[in-house]
Amino acid sequence: MRAWPAASSRRGAAVRERAEAAALQQGVRYRRWFVLLVVAALAMSALVVLVGIAGLVAETRSRPLTGAEQNRYKQEEIARRWQTWPATGVFPEEVKYVGLDRAQQYARRVGIAPETACRDAVDTSVGGILGDHGCVTMLRATYVDQTSTFVFTVGVAVLKDEDSRLSATEQLSQDDRVGVLPVAFPGTVTERFGNSQRQRTGWVGAGPYIVFSTGGYADGRTRAAVPQEEILHSELWPAAKSIGNQIAYFLADPPKVPPCTQGNVC
Repeated sequence: MRAWPAASSRRGAAVRERAEAAALQQGVRYRRWFVLLVVAALAMSALVVLVGIAGLVAETRSRPLTGAEQNRYKQEEIARRWQTWPATGVFPEEVKYVGLDRAQQYARRVGIAPETACRDAVDTSVGGILGDHGCVTMLRATYVDQTSTFVFTVGVAVLKDEDSRLSATEQLSQDDRVGVLPVAFPGTVTERFGNSQRQRTGWVGAGPYIVFSTGGYADGRTRAAVPQEEILHSELWPAAKSIGNQIAYFLADPPKVPPCTQGNVC
């Protein structure tokens, strides 16, 4: 029996409606899952950001320095001084020393030499050791004693760090004939102070620095012209050592360390 067209159309419309309703319900379910996934992703991102912010705040907030951090602060501050201080800070205008009868006297700075390569400012045997241990540069200045009888050149060898300095000083000999080369300034009382006029030389270690000193007579007397007995008992060498030690002390004097990572307030 053939179906009537009207009844067939109604059944087709009903099928389409059911299909559309099923598709709509499926779309709603998909949308719900999509919204849930987006919300979850946003929540996870927000959590990551909050954790990062909390970590950043914890890392950057002011806190007390540890013992290791305090020691590193001191070492880095001392190691920078040859660059951050003016030349007149490394080599003060006056340096006190102990003279005869333990009287306190002052050596006066005559001049400061240009910065130079380490090997060019010391005797060859010393220069080889400094070069092997990474000497960065040499700073030198010349002083006269309070009576302008003695002339002293002080040289500051800058090593990479304190460990390099310790390794270098372990190899330096105690030969008082070699060390820093004198710097004379024409037209001054120091103009006759050359290599042959050095009576004795020496050095002292301080932080990443080796502070060399040498002394001689302002009148140009050579080491060969001075009796050994006079060299050993002259006021010249104690004064030279005292001046070198004073400059080493200035350079390696421990700085005041702030108690916190951001200053004085934790």
